Amino acid sequence: MIPTVGIFTSRKDAEQAIEHLQSVGIPPDQVSLLSPGTSKEEIHDVPTSGSEQPGMGKAMGGVVGGALGMQLGAALSMVIPGIGPVIATGLVATALLGVIGAVSGAAAGGALETSMTEGVPIDELYMYEDALRQGRTIIIALADGERQADAARKVLVEAGAESLDAARKNWWVGLRSAEELKYTGQGRDFKTDEPNYRRGFEAALNVKTRGRSYPEVVEHLREHYPDIYDQEVFRRGYEGGQAYYEGLRHKSKSSPV
Repeated sequence: MIPTVGIFTSRKDAEQAIEHLQSVGIPPDQVSLLSPGTSKEEIHDVPTSGSEQPGMGKAMGGVVGGALGMQLGAALSMVIPGIGPVIATGLVATALLGVIGAVSGAAAGGALETSMTEGVPIDELYMYEDALRQGRTIIIALADGERQADAARKVLVEAGAESLDAARKNWWVGLRSAEELKYTGQGRDFKTDEPNYRRGFEAALNVKTRGRSYPEVVEHLREHYPDIYDQEVFRRGYEGGQAYYEGLRHKSKSSPV
């Protein structure tokens, strides 16, 4: 299965895209949706399992009712610091929401269980979080092969979606000027070093590295960035990504959910 992602400014457009995906052979049970702004009525005030800690039901619960939830199967809602209430429908989205909730809390810094992340497209987690902060809705369709994935991408774009690549590009455009100013202020050439600086910046936002210093994760970086992990520009980028992440954490602590 190949995950195909579309990011929508309108939840209504996203829901309609789910119907359109069936025209290229992707059934509703292979489509997931992540969207901010669920209603209070959709969040249970009781625990969802016997082992759940008291009070957790106010922040997390299975969503009941609603045609979309019934159509897509598994559903979950959660209050995420710095984002607010988020609803997920479909197996991939509920798994992603669980990861987002975990890395927003005690599991941040790479302490996630492998079972939680196995098979879930978490490398772009920071992009999903950014989209949700902006009030956008995310569709993830599981395609059977590249041909169907290409067809699904076309359907999503025609329905009004921004691709994940386009969202990533725009996200960096919004950050680039500030990062360039800091980097050139240290007497370095940002235009030349930008690609490798950005790799380091994004590496700091990975689920298994965020919130952790470069020395703490150097072995992980050596494994995943063997060609560049020990270069100064990459490390500077990693430190920039760290500062960005810490800024988001600080903002989420100071802002009411």
